Amino acid sequence: MGSPAELAAAALMILGFPALMLAALVPSVPAFAAAAAVTYLADHYLHRKGSYLVNRLSKVRAGLSIRFLIRQLLLVLLLARLGLADDLIYYGAIACFIAFYGLQAPHGALVTLIRNRRRMPVATRNVDLASRIRIPDAPPRRLLHRSAEKMLHLDLAAVAGILASAALESAVAGFIGIGVTVGLGCLYVLALVPYVRGRKVPPNAETVLAAVDDWLAEYRPETVLYFSGSKDSAYQVNMWLETMEQLDSKPLIILRERVILNNLAPTTVPVICVPGGVHLMNLDLSNVRVALYAANVGKNIHLLRVPTMKHVFIGHGDSDKLASVNPYSKVYDEVWTAGRAGRDRYAIADVGVRDDDIVEVGRPQLAPIQGWNGVPEGPRGGAADGRCPTVLYAPTWEGWDGNPGNTSIVLAGENIVKKLVKADPPVRVLYKPHPFTGTVSKEAGAAHRRITALVEQAATERAADSRFPADSAAQAAAKAELARIEARLAELSGKGNGNAKGDEAEATRDGLVDMRKHEEIARLRGEWNDAYWRSFPVWEHRVITGAEPRLYDCFNVSDAMVSDISSVVSDFIASGKPYAVTDSAEVGVEEFKRANTAVRAATILSNSAAELGELLDAVRDPAADPLAEDRKDLKRYLLGPDEPTSIVQFNTAVANLAIKAETRNVAQESRLAAVPEQRMATAEDDVTA
Repeated sequence: MGSPAELAAAALMILGFPALMLAALVPSVPAFAAAAAVTYLADHYLHRKGSYLVNRLSKVRAGLSIRFLIRQLLLVLLLARLGLADDLIYYGAIACFIAFYGLQAPHGALVTLIRNRRRMPVATRNVDLASRIRIPDAPPRRLLHRSAEKMLHLDLAAVAGILASAALESAVAGFIGIGVTVGLGCLYVLALVPYVRGRKVPPNAETVLAAVDDWLAEYRPETVLYFSGSKDSAYQVNMWLETMEQLDSKPLIILRERVILNNLAPTTVPVICVPGGVHLMNLDLSNVRVALYAANVGKNIHLLRVPTMKHVFIGHGDSDKLASVNPYSKVYDEVWTAGRAGRDRYAIADVGVRDDDIVEVGRPQLAPIQGWNGVPEGPRGGAADGRCPTVLYAPTWEGWDGNPGNTSIVLAGENIVKKLVKADPPVRVLYKPHPFTGTVSKEAGAAHRRITALVEQAATERAADSRFPADSAAQAAAKAELARIEARLAELSGKGNGNAKGDEAEATRDGLVDMRKHEEIARLRGEWNDAYWRSFPVWEHRVITGAEPRLYDCFNVSDAMVSDISSVVSDFIASGKPYAVTDSAEVGVEEFKRANTAVRAATILSNSAAELGELLDAVRDPAADPLAEDRKDLKRYLLGPDEPTSIVQFNTAVANLAIKAETRNVAQESRLAAVPEQRMATAEDDVTA
């Protein structure tokens, strides 16, 4: 429903219009002026915040233009009630508002035309189009950003002047205001005209597409990552960016939606966003031999139709969900899975994917996850800094279907955290909830807030415990380093970043990655992560929300994890560390393990979390850990062998499939070349006969 401030602004704006009518009928110029000021300010605030409430008002026929028109009509009513209907200012006001609304049409048409012409048929990143075609600068942001709101607010001068005239009984102020409003409106329209003609107009679609084909012919991409989806699915392509950067063959990323391009993480790989299916099918991709697909979506057909490349489903995670064995997968030449588990899933599901078409390539994305180096000694062991084992609680969110097995946070979350913060010997708790937690279920949101309070209270109590000393000087230095790094990152990510350009056309023109800056950002992010963990005591309980530190960073500083059925568990298995999974639906340990491969080496928790001691015992004494060998076997089963590394396996799979594609193409050319000879021989035989 928006923030409290937005709701208050919307309420003030809505109530302001009845107040305007009442002030006009009374009539009262001061009351009208006060109510008008409230509606102007509230409207401006909601637009500046980008509040969804503004769009909701449009749905009930109270859109932006209607609100301004009603205020102007009520001003005319005020003049009539003041007995000014026969005065020149009355007719001046009517003429002003008619002319003002007459300017809205050319203004709106010009803004729409400029935006449409600057919307590229193909938007790119890390593709050199600037040397091939001329793409002019975007119009100044002040002209197009919230343009309708800015244009309508130009009536403020006329409204203020007319109210002054009504109060002073002099038409001078009113006509000055009218002149300012109409004059500024005309200037605004005239300022837009140059951007629809001449050299300020970007090239047409044919020219842009020809330039892209020219670049493709020069670059000669060999492996394509293809992706289509909603803005919320951008993470599915982002997780493959680092892998694409490490390919031995020339990589290219093809996106189908502009919103995905806008949410794409920084990368050095060339990116082409082609919203139109016809434009995609006309691109020259004759050099591509392998196409990788991260999701099963309808738009995949636009590339799947190309026979000169081999098509591979790589997915965007490894789990026992039904999406991992989608029958649609049999349209691909191959399906790549992390380990043997993926192969077995398809065999059990029997959806038409042949075993010969499945290739195990590991999970290259899991390379940053570090293995276990042993558990630090706690306060009882005499550690000078109070260091103790760290347990990460990373529950998933409640999902859309209300299934109690989706998340532990509602039924088990508080029990888990209470037992962890009261554990003896002590452990440190990191609580990192899924970012969607509480978006569907109020109960989940309330549980999250209670868990947050528990962790924060436990952190406060531990800070007062003499067993847990703090190195204030070191932490202050780390915080200062964090501030320095964040300032530099903000500087690097701001001006000059392709994603921060004026519009799509300008971002396409100037979207070449600055390798020096890209490498510095990567280095600084590593330094930031290191400084973050040093900025507070090693024993401090912590609630971690937001994008940073990343989940894998939390894996690396933890000695164990508690979570729910999700890809988080599959990923954590790469660390080899002990973990627990909550059976929130209470289906029973045996059935839970049978249905979910990833929990077969886990401590299974009931909603009471009574079994949590088993996990903590394994953390404190790794030699007595009963599931250690099971975790090794499960890791190999789910994710494949450690050697060769996943990226080596992935590159090998790409190379092998490229050879198959090339072999097919050569054979096809030979067959096509043989057809005319066969026809000629047949014709000669017919003549002889």
